[in-house]
Amino acid sequence: MATKKKTEKVTEEATILRAPAELKFAEELAYLESIDEGKKPFSWRMSPKMVRIFVLGSQPSDKLDRKIDQKWFGEASIVERAIVTIMSDRGLLLIGDPGTGKSWLAELLSAAISSNSTYVVQGTAGTTEDQIKYSWNVAMVIAKGQSREALIPSPIMTAMNLGAIARFEELTRCTSDVQDSLISIMSEKYVSIPELNVDNIVHAQPGFNVVATANSRDRGVNDLSSALKRRFNFVQIPVVTNAKQEKEIVMFRTKDLLARNAFDIEVPPALLDILLQTFSDLRGAQANANGEDQKLESALSTAEQIGVLEDAILYSQYFGSNELDAGEIAASLVGTLVQRIPDDVSIMNKFWHAVVDKKAKEKKGDWAKFAKGGKQAMTTLK
Repeated sequence: MATKKKTEKVTEEATILRAPAELKFAEELAYLESIDEGKKPFSWRMSPKMVRIFVLGSQPSDKLDRKIDQKWFGEASIVERAIVTIMSDRGLLLIGDPGTGKSWLAELLSAAISSNSTYVVQGTAGTTEDQIKYSWNVAMVIAKGQSREALIPSPIMTAMNLGAIARFEELTRCTSDVQDSLISIMSEKYVSIPELNVDNIVHAQPGFNVVATANSRDRGVNDLSSALKRRFNFVQIPVVTNAKQEKEIVMFRTKDLLARNAFDIEVPPALLDILLQTFSDLRGAQANANGEDQKLESALSTAEQIGVLEDAILYSQYFGSNELDAGEIAASLVGTLVQRIPDDVSIMNKFWHAVVDKKAKEKKGDWAKFAKGGKQAMTTLK
């Protein structure tokens, strides 16, 4: 029976473009749940200790029969505070620059706690209150009138009914009035349905909470009201500055993405070092720029590095020599980071001549191919 269930999980994951964490790591979650003897808050699938192990990976001191891989790379204290916040009466708001892993951490926590990370509202300028609370099946309303059967619950209302974790991505992208529709949900833990005369309150079940993310670059776009801020604990996700840690993140996420194409490729360490060093140098150049017009539009985050590497590997497999080349990485980097033409082309061109060419002359080899590939890519953008 266990083998059959495992086969069903594998088959289901294979037919999905991007499997959510609870499907992708179903075997690990089942194992951790089976050995979990800790106290589980509310309707949680596993104890806080096991949630931490699932996210950060196991250590020898945990004395597990099998190794649990690390899935989110960052300070353990950040994950621990996030877990404690979710247990409390307040929601969790993860704040950080683009590409710092906010959404990935929210997904992993939701998968471990609720066994479902898909109760998600994506915040945009067009997000409405209906998407946060509920809407109506118009056909049913016309035929039979307004009733609970004609109600279409939002992902947040569904999570309330189940005592699960709801996720709210890019909260500050929503307008202030839409944001404030969360206040009653966060404080009173219920949603009122004034259109109904009876059965017009949806109460949150124990275990319900909201994990939201916000881009620190969007501060000032739609700031949270003081009332809503009081309903959240803020956890800052810092930019990864540790080279070893960033390298681990890039490799972990790139392999994960390439697995969709059935690729199992080892990236030459020298080429990965060139990519990481170039991003580090670009960040330094950005920090020393005199004004915003002298900076690239791109955030230069770890997420961009992952995208560059994935793009270069796919290109090499289908249009190259099947082996990753430094020139292909350079072309992918330029194509990914140059977003404003001709502004970003000019900024990148200056950086290339001042920094990359210098390294190419000193180190030659792959650096020379990298320098040449970037110049060729910039020529096509002019």
